[in-house]
Amino acid sequence: MEHNDRFEQGFEIRKEVFGAARAEKSRAMIARVLTIEDDPLSANEIVAELEKSGFDVHWVDNGTDGLARALSGGYDLIMLDWMLPGLDGLTILTTLRTVGVQTPVLMLSALGDVDERVRGLRAGGDDYLTKPFNPAELVARLEVLLRRCREVPALNVTTLRAGPLEVDLISRKVTRAGVEIALLPTEYRILEIMMRHCGQVITRTMLFEEVWGYHFDPGTNLIDVHMGRLRKKIDLPDMPPVIQTVRGSGYIFP
Repeated sequence: MEHNDRFEQGFEIRKEVFGAARAEKSRAMIARVLTIEDDPLSANEIVAELEKSGFDVHWVDNGTDGLARALSGGYDLIMLDWMLPGLDGLTILTTLRTVGVQTPVLMLSALGDVDERVRGLRAGGDDYLTKPFNPAELVARLEVLLRRCREVPALNVTTLRAGPLEVDLISRKVTRAGVEIALLPTEYRILEIMMRHCGQVITRTMLFEEVWGYHFDPGTNLIDVHMGRLRKKIDLPDMPPVIQTVRGSGYIFP
């Protein structure tokens, strides 16, 4: 009985340590977004949507303070409205790029003119979204920008490891705690994408386009079917799921 008590105490300690490590990793992976938008209604909607999707959002309502915040650094992404009091978005963007700030910038504007979009992109903008926009599209575009800036070329990497899972990219062998798991090609591709972006929310649209290579049809259940099969193979009974669902957004490999 004493042996069992010691075993359970040790198990609880390991759970606490593992949980703390996972929490620390999650905090480290949270993307900090600076939103420079003068319209309070639009800003509140943007902040609410991004926070719901797991972003750490800081809002500034004018160009002068927005430029100062952007120059201070510490942000993973910048959302920049075109028309702002103080300094306009194009001036802010040009200044940032001139002084060497390379933080990805998503331009926002009610101006749908092609020439205006071209000016913004040529000034150093990474993407452009015309108002009004779908909140889900906004989140997806930010996730794409985040993925691009976090992906570091590593041609010599042949193995992905995350938690108890390991993927050999050469042999395409998948193991959990040393036990090999047989996956179908589509299941393997989904797992590889999730493991390459640990800590990031992968939307259904992004996953669909990465795996199947064409535009996402909201009416299809392809993702649900393959994700369900993958989870049955990689998850163990009475353990938290390795791939977690983020309601209204997509999936995440914590």
